Amino acid sequence: MPKKKLPLPPPARKPRADAQRNRERILQVAKEVFTRDGAAASLDDIARHSGIGPGTLYRHFPTRDTLIEAVYRSEVEKLAAAEQRFAATMPPLEALRAWMLLFIEHVSDKRLIIPAMETVAGGFVRLIEGSRPLIHTAFVASVKRAIASGDLCADTNPDDFVRALVGVFHTTALPGWEQSARRIVDILIAGSRSTPKRANDASVAEKINTRGRH
Repeated sequence: MPKKKLPLPPPARKPRADAQRNRERILQVAKEVFTRDGAAASLDDIARHSGIGPGTLYRHFPTRDTLIEAVYRSEVEKLAAAEQRFAATMPPLEALRAWMLLFIEHVSDKRLIIPAMETVAGGFVRLIEGSRPLIHTAFVASVKRAIASGDLCADTNPDDFVRALVGVFHTTALPGWEQSARRIVDILIAGSRSTPKRANDASVAEKINTRGRH
């Protein structure tokens, strides 16, 4: 007898529009409350400021840890999506610089919710490690486009950009770290320009040096 074909599983249902809006609203408000109150942030307070009931919040995020992780993951996903948006709307080198500056803003914002992230099992380091592949992929893709366009040297190593900017995480306790990080972006780009274009970069390098002396 021929084998009876098993029925195909039903297609995965997309979240309803109102449920998706509730989720996005919760994440936005949670980021604001975690930034303001840190480890003392209350889930009931988040629900109240979101304009939804606690039951709705807990349906989306059963525990405090899942909410904190979702907030951080959402911010990383927005950062990665911005890289693709810049790539579609800007010249490659301009897109790379814009995204690296946005990455610095991301680091600055994340510092504000670290007290809440530290309450998650494994601490904020686990959350950062979990998001590393997404950040790394965006970095490499952006640098490679600038190489392919001829703006950066063919032998530029995208990981050099990754290491330099990720190293910013270790300087955020120092005064003036954001200004320093922005200068690093310009230094990395100027130092990696393709040879024919380096001759035209003297004015850029002078501007960088001048800023560094102030």
